[in-house]
Amino acid sequence: MNHAKLTGRMAGATLAATALGGCITVNAPEEPIVIELNVNIRQEVIYRLAEDAGNTIEDNADIF
Repeated sequence: MNHAKLTGRMAGATLAATALGGCITVNAPEEPIVIELNVNIRQEVIYRLAEDAGNTIEDNADIF
């Protein structure tokens, strides 16, 4: 490619980027963003308590 074509293409790309750059706006929302995480941890807690209870019973078998 010769220098004139390359310069013309670069000028066109710069003009297009400038024209499109004014169309994009980012605004903060008026209300806060709320992310609800409904996580069920009950099963894990019950499992840990059951394991801990089992260990306690094994360690103190004479009192049960």
